[in-house]
Order: sequence, then C-alpha cells, then structure tokens
Amino acid sequence: MENNDGIIITGDHPIIKYFTPPPESPPPPENSPAGKANLLAEVVGGFLKSEEEQLRLWDPAPLPLRFRAVSPELAAGCNIGPGLRTGSSEVLPLDQPLKDLAAAYEGKKPGRLLVLGRAGSGKTVLIRRFAMDRLKARGPYGSDPVPVIFSLGSWDPHKTSLRNWLIGRLERDYPFLAGDGPGGRSWADTLVMTECVLAILDGFDEIADGLHKKALRDLSAVTLPVLLTSRRPEIEAAAAKSSVSFDGIELTDLTLDDVAGYLLPGAGAARGTDPPATGTTGWEYVLNRLRLHPDEPACARLTAVLTTPLMVELARAVHRSGRDPARLLTGRELDTREALEDHLLDRFVPAAYARFLSVRSDGKHRTWPAERSRHWLGYIATHLRHLDTHDIEWWRLGTAMSLSSRMVASGAVIGFVSGVLTVLPSGYLISLHVIIVTFLNMLGSGLAFGFLQGLMSSAAAGGGFHPSRMHIRIRGGSKRVKQNLLPRIRSGLAGGLVFGVVYGLGNAVYVAVAGFPWLNVFLVFMDWFLVGLGVGLGTGLVLGLMTGVEAVIETKASVSPADLLRTNRTTVLTQILVTGLIAGIGFGVVVTAINGFAIGVGHGITMGVMVALGSCTLTAWGRWIVLVRLWLPLTGRLPWAVNAFLDDACQRGVLRQAGAVHQFRHARLRDRMAEVHGRREREREQPTEATGVS
Repeated sequence: MENNDGIIITGDHPIIKYFTPPPESPPPPENSPAGKANLLAEVVGGFLKSEEEQLRLWDPAPLPLRFRAVSPELAAGCNIGPGLRTGSSEVLPLDQPLKDLAAAYEGKKPGRLLVLGRAGSGKTVLIRRFAMDRLKARGPYGSDPVPVIFSLGSWDPHKTSLRNWLIGRLERDYPFLAGDGPGGRSWADTLVMTECVLAILDGFDEIADGLHKKALRDLSAVTLPVLLTSRRPEIEAAAAKSSVSFDGIELTDLTLDDVAGYLLPGAGAARGTDPPATGTTGWEYVLNRLRLHPDEPACARLTAVLTTPLMVELARAVHRSGRDPARLLTGRELDTREALEDHLLDRFVPAAYARFLSVRSDGKHRTWPAERSRHWLGYIATHLRHLDTHDIEWWRLGTAMSLSSRMVASGAVIGFVSGVLTVLPSGYLISLHVIIVTFLNMLGSGLAFGFLQGLMSSAAAGGGFHPSRMHIRIRGGSKRVKQNLLPRIRSGLAGGLVFGVVYGLGNAVYVAVAGFPWLNVFLVFMDWFLVGLGVGLGTGLVLGLMTGVEAVIETKASVSPADLLRTNRTTVLTQILVTGLIAGIGFGVVVTAINGFAIGVGHGITMGVMVALGSCTLTAWGRWIVLVRLWLPLTGRLPWAVNAFLDDACQRGVLRQAGAVHQFRHARLRDRMAEVHGRREREREQPTEATGVS
C-alpha cells in the first residue's frame, strides 16, 4: 500500500480506505511578525552555538550549577518546581534540558524570572543554555517568544525607556529588524510591542551606580517576558523600598565533587584517601588534599576559590599546558583568597595565547606575542572602565584619549595626508617654498576640522559618532530625501560656519603677524568665512540628496563588528568621494573665473581633498581610521591589525562577541586587566619622573 493507504475493519471484512495526511502548515510569510520572529530565532540559535564553541563550554563538559529558591523577602513568591523549598539546594546539569528552570520561568508569573549569583557563579553560561532550550522547545515555526540576550550594563533608564533600548539593540545587532514593518514601525519595534521577544537581560549589577532603583522600577513595570540576572547586593539595595515582581533562583557554590568531575573527566570524584607518597603533583593530588585536610589554611583558601565556575574554568585553562596545580597550595605569594583569584586571572591570558589555534574561520594563522597582547587588552579594559561599559565598540575605541588629544591627532593626520595628496601630483613642478606653504595650509585646515570634530563629539551622546545602519543602494528614495534634506543642510551649514570661522581666524592671524593692513586681515577672514558657508551648504545639500540612494541594511543574519565596519566603510567612501568631487569642482570653477584656469585647478584639487578627508573624520568609520588604525598603533597602545586581534581573542576565549560588539569573557577579567595595566603604566612613568627630578 502507499503511504496514504489505511485499513478499516468492520465486522469480518477489512475495507481498504485511502487517507490523505493533513498537509503541513506552510511557514508564515517572511514579511510578517511571525516570519521575522522565526528568522530571529534561527539567527540567535546559530550565534549561540558558535559562542559555545568559542568559549569551549563542552570541553570536556559543562560544569553543573547549583541553585536554591530566592528568599521570599526578595522575590514576590517562587515556583521553582516540585519539591524545592526556600533554602534547599538543587543541581542544574547543563548538559541536560533545564526542566527546573523552565518550570520556574513558567511558574506563578509566567515569563518573568530572576537569576541571582555572585561574580563568576555561572549566570551568563546558564542563560545561554536556557536560551538554547527555549529555542529547541519553540521549534522552527513556533509561536513562543524568541529568547534574545542583552547585556544590560549600557542601559541608562534616565535617558531611554527599556522598550526603546531593546528596540535599538535589536536594530543594531539584527539589521533585518531595522526595516519598516506594519504601521511605519520597524520590525524590531513590532516584535517587542507584540511580545514576540523574550528579553534575557544579563547583568543588572553592571548598570552604572545610582541607576539601579530607577532601572528596577522600570523593569517591574513592563509587561514583556523577561529573565533578569544580577548579583544579590545590587538587587537587594534597589529593592529595599519596593517589591520585586519576579520569581527567582539563586546560584550557590559548587562542591568538591562537582569540581572533581570537571577537572578529572572520566576519573570520577577524587578519592578520599591519603595522597600517594610518590605523587605530589596534578589535580588528583590537589583535590585529595582539599578533601583530607580542609582545615589547613592553604586548602581552605583554594577550596573557597574553586566554588565558582569561573575560577574552576580558569584553573583548568591555566594548568592545561603542563603547569602544576599543586603550586596553588604552596606558592608563598598566594596567601589569601584574593591573591589566588588574581593569580588565576593574571595567568589566563598568557595561557590562552600559548595555545595554537588550529582552526581559523579565515584560514589564516597569526601569532600574537602574549606580553604585547596583555598590554593591548589592558589598554582596552582601561578604556571600557573609563566609559563605564562592557561593550568594545569599534566606533568608540578612540574615545579613551582626551578630547584635545583626539582633536590634535585628527587635525595632524588630515593635514599631513591632504598635503601629500595635494603636492604629490605636481611636486616636481613647484618650489620647496610652495610645498611648505601648502603643507602649512593643509595643517591649518586639518586642525579646523579637528576642532569641528571636537565640538561634534562633545554634543554627541557618549562622546562619539555612531555607525550608520544604511548602505548605498540604487533605489527610489524620494521620501527619505524629503525627511533628511533640510536636517543635513542645517548640519552642513553649521559645520561650514565653524570651519570658516576657525580657519579664517587662523589665516587672519597669520596675515596680521606678517604686517598687512587691517583691511586685508578682515578680507582674508571674510573670504574663508564665506568659503566655509558655501562648502558647508554644498556638502549638506549633496549628503541630503544622497539619502535617495541609502537603504537600511537588511541582511538575514546578525551583524558582527567586522560586518558593521565594512558596511560603514563603503557608505562613507561613497559619500566623501561625491562630496569631495563636487566641492572641488565648484570651488575650482569659482577660482578659475577670478584668477584663471591654472590657479583654479590647483585650488579645486586642494579644496576637494580637504573636504573629502575632513568630512571622513566626522563619521564613525573616519574617526576609527584616524585614531584606531593610525594614531593608537603608532603610540603602541593597540596593534596595527585591530580587527584581526579582536577576532583572535574571541577564538581564544578571552573575548566574546555580543552582536555588533565584543566583550571580555567576564567582568572580573576586564577589571583585573585594567587594574594591572594601570599599575604597570604608573610604574613605567615613575623612573622617568625620578630622572627628571635628579
């Protein structure tokens, strides 16, 4: 019989009857909320699998976690699953479905769960396994909310509501949600409004000081499905005078049996017998000593350290390359719990860079010196501490420098490159005096653009320019032109006004010092003031009209830092090529009409180059080129191949990718690297100061 055959027996005679199986329901249309939610689930699932491989969570197997119900004083009632009472402890094996956690999430208040734990207790790993379980339970065409992990540390509830912040993060990290959806809203807005996203908010404790109470009030008020992680002290302080509307669990300490099963895979728990007299090394010896001599100070310290998954994973990573873990019991400088933890954190990066990466996605093998890598990572960690964030955003890497330093560095680079590009085509035809004057003029224009960049940075949120989510695409865009033409013209006029005043004043001072009459000084200033207004108006007009060929990036994948950088590079290069060409031709035509063709061509080239490079540095990608690809490597604070270095650090498990940004694997690692880097920088400066005094 065929697959759609069936048999019906009635009495003594079977009757063959044909059945047609019910047709499978077709997947929802791609341009519908359900279709976008399914695509988001597919992308999130692929990213989580990739991250598990990078962090080596299954090597050899995930550590189990222990948890208990949050006390009734902190949570508004708990439903953690059958048999679990407040104060009791249960095990969460991460290599199995998290049934107890799912029961808590679907408890008395469905879709709201609080996960507490001290630093390094495994909260971040747990929520990734939880997200994977929810995706598997959802299926490819399910209707349950899609779990998406958000790093909460960058949220400022005084500036942005939680809903708008979530929408912005979705649009940044998943460009296919940035396009227009129903009712003129973006697809990200639509999914959040229809509660198609389960917001897994990681790191309530990482929100800036002074914002926790406001953040908790906003979190308690929203109706979105939410899973929130935090350390206990920050939640307790924020909830002191308010009720927390979350069911919750709290991660507790690992036992020696948990640790032994991870550090000695396949060997079972460490034996409870005296360590063999001939063997005084290795993890089996160390774990046996911890069991048999728990009251010895060294054993008690190490046992306390090995109660969090973070420290257990660091201990295994550090001693994987042949280092003897018995030294953790005998090192004289490891006389406190804090010293032991700092030792593991300090040794982790050299151990990670001692490992050869046999598999690289780009097929390239590159070695990075461990000591230099630690210096570069320390600088990045210090930069993050300065910004009070955990996100390594390529467009803000240069903002660790002071504003004046950024202005001078940008101006110097613009001036030098503009001078070279202006002089190089005809350098053999002009005198040394003209070359010097040209370079001085270009340096002056560069500093004027640097000053303009400083003003824009001061006015911009976070002190920086954010990358555009647009790319150049030939399509009808009259609506976007109408929306953006006047704002871009106003911006161009404002920029031209600042440039004209600054550069005009510089030239006027030069003419005055040279002894020219005050009328000449005034005319020189007004000349460049009008030039600045004209160039600004033209640039704003061109950029406004170019919005007709800009379109939102709608790639069907999440955006990596490199993807966002490449897209911005293409967009900015197209914009500066067009604006520089039009500015150069327009200025050249005006000068030609007054002073002749030969002078007009030279001035047109100079103006075109100056406007193109200056406009470039007023974008996120342009500033990244000047500061991160040139200035910071020249001063030794970052490597020349910054992107390759960050990707390599992800492969080694030092960093992780979170959408369009990188992050340190753990906040403890970031803070420790910043602390060590700062101390080394101070020690390096002290001999110089002492020499100067003597």
